[in-house]
Amino acid sequence: MNKKEALSGEASKGDPSPPPLDDVVKLLGNAGDGRAQARFIALACATGLLTGIVGSYFHMLIDTLISWPQWIAQRLSGAPLVVVVALITMVCTVVCAFIVKRVAPEAGGSGVQEIEGAMEGLRTVHWRRVLPVKLVAGVISISSGLVLGREGPTIHIGASLGAAINDFFKNSIPERRGLLAAGAAAGLACAFNAPLAAVLFVIEETHKQFPYTLRTYMGVIAAALLSTVMTQVIGGTAPDLSMPSITPTLSQLPAFVALGCVLGFVGVGLNKSLLAAGTLATRMHARVPYVYPALIGLIVGALFTLVPQAVTGGDLVIKQLTNANPAVLVLLGLACLRFITMVGSYSSGVPGGIFAPILALATCVGLAFGGVLDSMIPQAPDASLAFAIAAMGGLFTACVRAPIVGVVLTLELTGSHGLTMPLIATCLAANLTAQWIGGKPIYEQLLERTLAQSGVKPRTVNPEERTGLA
Repeated sequence: MNKKEALSGEASKGDPSPPPLDDVVKLLGNAGDGRAQARFIALACATGLLTGIVGSYFHMLIDTLISWPQWIAQRLSGAPLVVVVALITMVCTVVCAFIVKRVAPEAGGSGVQEIEGAMEGLRTVHWRRVLPVKLVAGVISISSGLVLGREGPTIHIGASLGAAINDFFKNSIPERRGLLAAGAAAGLACAFNAPLAAVLFVIEETHKQFPYTLRTYMGVIAAALLSTVMTQVIGGTAPDLSMPSITPTLSQLPAFVALGCVLGFVGVGLNKSLLAAGTLATRMHARVPYVYPALIGLIVGALFTLVPQAVTGGDLVIKQLTNANPAVLVLLGLACLRFITMVGSYSSGVPGGIFAPILALATCVGLAFGGVLDSMIPQAPDASLAFAIAAMGGLFTACVRAPIVGVVLTLELTGSHGLTMPLIATCLAANLTAQWIGGKPIYEQLLERTLAQSGVKPRTVNPEERTGLA
């Protein structure tokens, strides 16, 4: 690779060698170069604005289409209703899997691992094909009833918009990585109306790849801020999962630690199941193409009518469960169903994230934990809800291994700031438990599998690259 290619960021798909340090420093200019900094932050702002607009309408379209089984239920009932809905979900799943495999294989799943790989120089963001596939197939797959979240595609969409802006303005390698991170943060901020968690996600989740400079750091903050502004202008200002204010007593903290330990085991099991199911889906596709997504779609579609709380991304499910507070056995059964349908939906290869399904699964576990504890030691009336909210952050932490993000994301989503200390205790216990039993972050494992499948060897990122000087 020649010097011009290295400085423009047009690296190959393989293992690009870093450009000469002196050339990069000359290109970037002094760290205090006001014009260069203002230019980059302006591009990050543009990325945030575009992501906020595109992501908001992406979510609104999904929210509108997700009620399609109710429209069919007005015309059919009984077995015909179950069969028709199951067949529609099956067709949607197969069509989305076909589009992904034929047009943009990297658009399957959430896309977070693709962004991390691109920031490390090991993957290429083909935004021209990723954007349309993620938008079209993402709407179809998520609104079909599959247990997938909208946040993964939105993160990938935001990063792809950042890549498009970078290609137009021909930035340096560190600034290219900075715009990818800014777009990813903007996507998460838009998905959950949570700008602070989005910034922390980039810092905590991509700390190995993110080019830490004042310029790129400020760009990420600006992108997350403006994406949230557009999200609130288009969709409203309330927390996505607004909950009543709860402030547990200090004597209850040990119970939250115990909950975190339970969630650590659940999170590690979930990660292993996601990877095992992905391997099974790949092997089945090699033998009988598209049978696996067809089976998943058929099962999820049937449940969409029979047990609707066992499917979909889970936003509405969380609100229904926290309001109804079902029996412990019902919650455990629902948790098992959502565990299975989430693993199956994600491994089908269609676009969709895991954040929202994790939060819904955590709600089931948290409410069940509160119910069991209450049967042994009577608790306050709102104790089960407190455990459900804390479980959201705990299970997220156990899977993603980002405890700070787990705490802040849950607080921003629910507005339950009185649970700050219990959340910290839960996330800390979940993170330590997952580490002690040998768990690894889910996106790290997904990236390793993606690189292995493409024949690319991971490379060591040196300290100068992390600071944006290489």
